[in-house]
Amino acid sequence: MRRVSCGIVSYSNASVKTHGYRRITIKLREKGWFINFKRVYRLWCQEGLKIRKKQHKKLHIGCSANACNRKRPEYHNHIWSYDFLSERLENGRLVKLLVVIDEFTRECLAIDVNRKIKGPDVVELLRYLFAVRGEPDFIRSDNGPEFASNAVKKWLKASGVRTLFVAPGSPWENGYVESFNSKLRDELLNRELFLHIDELRYIVNRWRLDYNHYRPHSSLNYMAPAAFAAKCLEQGSDTLRLTQDKGKTCEILS
Repeated sequence: MRRVSCGIVSYSNASVKTHGYRRITIKLREKGWFINFKRVYRLWCQEGLKIRKKQHKKLHIGCSANACNRKRPEYHNHIWSYDFLSERLENGRLVKLLVVIDEFTRECLAIDVNRKIKGPDVVELLRYLFAVRGEPDFIRSDNGPEFASNAVKKWLKASGVRTLFVAPGSPWENGYVESFNSKLRDELLNRELFLHIDELRYIVNRWRLDYNHYRPHSSLNYMAPAAFAAKCLEQGSDTLRLTQDKGKTCEILS
């Protein structure tokens, strides 16, 4: 029992403090431990590692046709979404982060870090991603000036990608990327002090690689997003569907 507790504590110290007992259980299993969620949860509480869950104000669900609960991703490269984050360096200067994700595989495709990001900069990032990843069918965003600019809309139309603009003032309708942004902020941005923009770029990119390749994702049956994406390509994205019913997810991934 004590050996199990030491293993849990060591993993919790090495991991981000916001990681819960389920994710730690998956990590222990990857190292060859034969242990279930209930036992880890019991020891998790005994060691005082349980973190009180934040109580968020309940928001209305998306009501527009482009909301994430109305237009759901169904396969690899079906729907991407992108959004902006802001962060201040140690000297007080504001830096913008442009996040692009695949909503179906939950992969973070890119995080562009720069002092200013305008419409042409968004086009250049998407041009690169389309070249190495392929074009999505749709791309979801809010109505920010960078996304709604003529340069971006004209280029997406020429590329055959349709836009899904959520209702103004309704960030919850772009829930996939908003959820990712909260993880990025809780697990990295709020825990680090960045001295220079190059340092921010390096650390954010390292975190993105760790997120894609090593971080278990609960909605993917605790697979890493990159591993799930590889399974999509192996089986064919048109035949692999990610159900919203967690009870059936295991059957799809098995």
